[in-house]
Amino acid sequence: MFEAQTKEKSGGAGLLIGICIVVVLAIVGTLAYLNKGSVKGSEGSASAATAGSATTGVKGDPVKDLHIVSAKMEKDYTGNLAVWSVDIRNQSQVYTYSNIGYQTNYFGSDNGVLVQNKGNIALSLAPGDEQNTQFRDVLYPDNTAWYRFTVVGADASK
Repeated sequence: MFEAQTKEKSGGAGLLIGICIVVVLAIVGTLAYLNKGSVKGSEGSASAATAGSATTGVKGDPVKDLHIVSAKMEKDYTGNLAVWSVDIRNQSQVYTYSNIGYQTNYFGSDNGVLVQNKGNIALSLAPGDEQNTQFRDVLYPDNTAWYRFTVVGADASK
């Protein structure tokens, strides 16, 4: 009437552990492969960039080398002119930049450009140097929602 029933372990736990090991090894292998490719690519591009600048005699890149630490715009005491206070750092280790070209843009609430102005700042930034300057720009446009200051060029010398 009562028969002894015994269950055999099917080995499901062993199979599950084996699958987990294979998955972990696949993930580790993929990450190692991707990391090897990114290191190799960055070394290649860095050496290509060095070789390119050495052979072509390119003179600096002020847009890349001149970092805007801060750029603040306020209105002058009359409330009509935009006055910028800009802090710029020369991140180049070789070039001194002077006569820094800039562009200011004033945007409306629809992100359309209301006014765009270009000019030059009479600064000379040696390698690693940082300076702050203030200058008057243009009549502050009505309906300005936001504004931007960018460096567009400079004279480079060694």
